[in-house]
This record gives sequence, structure tokens and C-alpha cells, in this order.
Amino acid sequence: MNKTLNELRVEIDTLDKQIQSLIGKRAELAAAVAEVKRTTNDKGGFYRPEREAQVLRAIIGRNDNLLKGTDMAHIFREIMSACLALEQKIKVAYLGPKGTYTQEATLKHFGHAVSTLDCSSIDEIFHEVEKGNANYGVVPIENSSNGVIGATVDMLYSQNLKVCGEVEISVRHQLMMADQSQEIKVIYAHQQALDQCRRWLNDNYPHAELQAVASNAFAAKFIKDEPNAAAIASEVALGLYGLERVAKNIEDKTGNTTRFLVLGKEEVPVSGKDKTSILIVAKHEAGALLDLLSPLKEQGINILQLAHHPIPNAKWEYMFLVDVEGHQQEESVEKALAQIAKKAIKINILGSYPVTVL
Repeated sequence: MNKTLNELRVEIDTLDKQIQSLIGKRAELAAAVAEVKRTTNDKGGFYRPEREAQVLRAIIGRNDNLLKGTDMAHIFREIMSACLALEQKIKVAYLGPKGTYTQEATLKHFGHAVSTLDCSSIDEIFHEVEKGNANYGVVPIENSSNGVIGATVDMLYSQNLKVCGEVEISVRHQLMMADQSQEIKVIYAHQQALDQCRRWLNDNYPHAELQAVASNAFAAKFIKDEPNAAAIASEVALGLYGLERVAKNIEDKTGNTTRFLVLGKEEVPVSGKDKTSILIVAKHEAGALLDLLSPLKEQGINILQLAHHPIPNAKWEYMFLVDVEGHQQEESVEKALAQIAKKAIKINILGSYPVTVL
């Protein structure tokens, strides 16, 4: 006999109470872990990226119900975020204002219980973490359509922060304005967003003036009181600033994704599925890069990314951003990096960290 709607709701209410009780018990255990760390003067830190990655992978691996594994992991991501806040409140610097993709990446990686600090530039994010005003920072490193973010690479080259995580965000641009009954005469957005929507804008608003600003979220915030103005920004910014959608998903290429790095001051232990990022300055001679990377081939290490970028204040000189599979503490990676260091003018091991789970 099929259950009535009321009977099903009673069962759901009963389960909700049990789930709530179990989450409460998990929180008590998290608080107990924090106390043990304090009393034993544990130096491992409260936020453990490798441990969280292992937990999330296990959740996805054992999931066998109607919910997708990633959806279940997102739920646990928020539970862990709230429990971590009981141990120690984490502050994360991101590229503001509210409503940017960088903020979205921050909350996706750390959960909504984290404390955030919005910054006006990538440089400022690095400086806030370096000064200790934020525990971590989140910065964009590459976009699937536009390549590496030069400002981030420059700061990685000149600063000493460690990469301790990564997160990816799907980029879906929305065209919005305060009153869509008005004619659009000017469109504001970050230059990268304008480039990613160039063909669509030419087809639909060929006569509109395109104005580049510091961020898409700033554009959305700015046009709230600006007549005949539109902005390209995220779905989050659309609701955050109370604007009206003019057009949905206007990016020229579907599947556009931005990858972000999480920056901190501590090395991350092995998680079991890691990658290592390095910056290399090669000798300016024929075959130097090929010779430089040969130890990776010899050790059977896969190169995940290889991008070149001009060295600041050095004309026609380049550094190479390289991501490889594995952790720098693994024997094969350690041997390869040691050999590269002997051949390179400069090598900076940015950090080893878990491959993004969500």
C-alpha cells in the first residue's frame, strides 16, 4: 500500500531530526579535535586541505543513492565549513566587490561559513595574506578561453606565498540593467568578459559603447543608478544588486571555465591525488626548454599545463608556469624537480596541493 503524502512528510521530519542530531555530534567532535590541537600545541593547523580533499573524495566514492556524488559532496562541504568555523574562523581574501566569480570560487572551496575580505586587486590579495590580515587568498590563474592571468603570474613570481588548493568555476555571463525598457547605449564589464562576449555583442549591440572596468561585479553595482547602461556579470551579481536580466549566457564559447588558486603560507601534505605548480626561468638558448623539462619525461611525470609569460622589467625574457601530476614529496617528482633546478636559471616551487574535487 502506497504511503500518503502526510505519512511521507512525517518520515522526512523524523529523518531531518536524526540528520540534525548527527551533524551536531560531528560538530562536537570537531570542537574536541580543536581542543586537542590547542592542548598539544599541534603545528598542523586547523584547515587541512589534503584532509578535506580525502573526505570529499571518499563521500563521492561511496555514494550509492539518488543524489549525485558531487551534490552529496557539496552538502558535506558546507557541513565541514561550519564545523571548521567552530575550531577557528578562517578569513579568505578575494577579488571584490561581492558578486565576482572569485567570490563564488572562494565560497565553493571553503563553504559559506568562512569569513571573507574583498580586495580591489590581485596584488592586494597577495599583500593581505602576506601581512596576516587573511589566512588565505583566492586568485584567478587561467581561463579556458583567454589563457593565464598575467597579474597573478607576476605576483607568484615576486611573492613567497604557497599554492595550497585550486577550484574551477563555470563562467556564464548575463547581460543586465536596472531598467531593461531603456535603450542600451553603454555596456560595462571586465575586459576579459568583453572579449569572451565579443561576437555576441557585435551581433546584438553593434552600436553600444563598451567600457572596461575593474570587475564584472563592479560593473553590476555601478549601473544600478546609471541610465541607458548595461553590465555583463554573473547570476549572483544579478540578484545581489537587484538588476533585470536582458540576456542569458551571452559568452561566445560554451564550457568557458576559470581556474582559481588558493594561496597560503604553509606547505600541504600529500593527499593521494595531487598536482605541483612551478615557475621556471630557462636559459635563452636553442632547445633550453626541451632540455629543462626532460627530467619530467624521464621520471614518467605528466605535464598538465605549460604556459609562458614575460618576466617583469626584462625585455624578451620569459618565465614558464608548469603544472605537473604528483606531489613534490613523492620520490619521482622530487628527483625531477632537483634535476630541473640544476638546469634552470631560476625555479620556484609554488606548491603541491590536492586536485580539485568539486
